[in-house]
Amino acid sequence: MKARLGAALFGIGVLSLVVAAGAAFYVAPSVTKLPYDLVLCDKDGGPEGCLKASVAVAENAQFMQVVGTTPTLRTGNLEATTEVVPQAGTTKNEMTGDLEGKAVVWDVYGTVKWVPSGAVINQYSVEFALDRVTAEAVTWDKQYLDTDGDEDADHSVEMAGQTYKFPFHTARKDYEYFDRDLRRALPIKFDGTEQIKGTETYRFVQVIEETDLNMPAASIGFLTGAFAPEAASGKVLYSNTRTIWVEPVSGNFVKVREQQKKTLVPDQGPTTTLLDGDFNYTEETIDNSLASAGDTRSKLLLISRNLPIGLAVLGLLLIVVAFLVSRRSAPAAGARHAADPAPTRIDQPAVRDDEREGGPLTDEIPPASTNWKSDEPTVPGQRPAQGEAEKH
Repeated sequence: MKARLGAALFGIGVLSLVVAAGAAFYVAPSVTKLPYDLVLCDKDGGPEGCLKASVAVAENAQFMQVVGTTPTLRTGNLEATTEVVPQAGTTKNEMTGDLEGKAVVWDVYGTVKWVPSGAVINQYSVEFALDRVTAEAVTWDKQYLDTDGDEDADHSVEMAGQTYKFPFHTARKDYEYFDRDLRRALPIKFDGTEQIKGTETYRFVQVIEETDLNMPAASIGFLTGAFAPEAASGKVLYSNTRTIWVEPVSGNFVKVREQQKKTLVPDQGPTTTLLDGDFNYTEETIDNSLASAGDTRSKLLLISRNLPIGLAVLGLLLIVVAFLVSRRSAPAAGARHAADPAPTRIDQPAVRDDEREGGPLTDEIPPASTNWKSDEPTVPGQRPAQGEAEKH
C-alpha cells in the first residue's frame, strides 16, 4: 500500500514540475503581450480590462483659440482627453507578413477643451501599429497622424519609440518616446522610483528644449498676420518637460504631467505666447490607472511568478514525501518476512549408535545422552561406570 502511495505522490510531483515549467516558459510569455480584444470602456463601464479615457487638466493656462478665422489669446483652465481605441479588425486584416501576430493597431483621439465653456481648442487623431511585447511603434505604411487637418504632412509621419504605453516589466533604463508635435522619438530618461498611493512606479522624464516646429509657411503667415502684421516671416518654438509615472509590471501609465509651451517668434515685432500650460492627470484618472495597472499586475505575477514557483515547490515536496514513504515501506516488508514462523519440524526416528556414521568430527551433532569416557576422574561431571567403581 505504501509503495503504491509513494509512486502516486512521485507521479504527481513530476507532473507539478512539468506544469510549472510550462507556465513559466510558455504561458507567461503569451500573457505579456498586448491582446487583440482590448476595448474602450463606455460611460457605464464595460468589460473587465476595458480602456478608460485619460483626462489631464491645466489650470490658468494661456492659450490661443481660433474663433471663426480669427486667432484670439485666452487664459483659463484646459482639459485634455485621450482615448485609446484598439482596432481588432484592422489588426486582423492589415498586420500581415512580418507584422502578423507581432503587432496590433490602435487609434488614438485627443481633444483639448476650454473649461467651463466646452469650446474645442485643439484636436488630433492617430492610427499606428505597435509591437505586442515592447509596446513600441513599428513601421507600417498605413499609419497617419492628423492634426488640424494637415493631411499632406499627416501621412508622412514615421511613428517610433514608446507612445501610450511602456513594455511589460519596464526596466530602469532610458527609452525613446514619440513626441507628437515634433513627429519623432526622443530620449526619455529613467529618473527614479516613486510611491503613488501605495503603488511603486518608475518615473521617466523627457526634456525638450525650445525647438522650431518647422510649420508650413501658410500657418506661420496666419499667425504673424494676427499678432505681428509687420513681420515678413517667423517661427514657432516649442518646449516641453514630460514626466510619466509607469507601473513597471504592467507598463501602464499611472500619472502624466506635461509642461508645454509654444511661442510665436516673428522676424519683426514682439513674441506671442500661443500656449503655456501645465497639464496633470486628474485624481480620477490616476485612480482608474492604478486600478487597471493593479489588475494587470496581479494577473501577470500570478501566471509568470506565483503559479510556477508554487507548482515547483509543491512538486519537489511531493517527490521528497514519495521518497520517504518508499524508504519506510522497504524495511517493513523485510520485517514481515523475518517474523514469519519457522516451518514445523518433522520428527525423525532415533538413529542408533551402530547406524550413525562419522564421529565427533562429523557435521552431525551428537545426541544429548552420549557419554564421553575419560580415565582421569578429575574431569568434572564424569561419573565412573558402576562396575569400575566397585573395582576401585
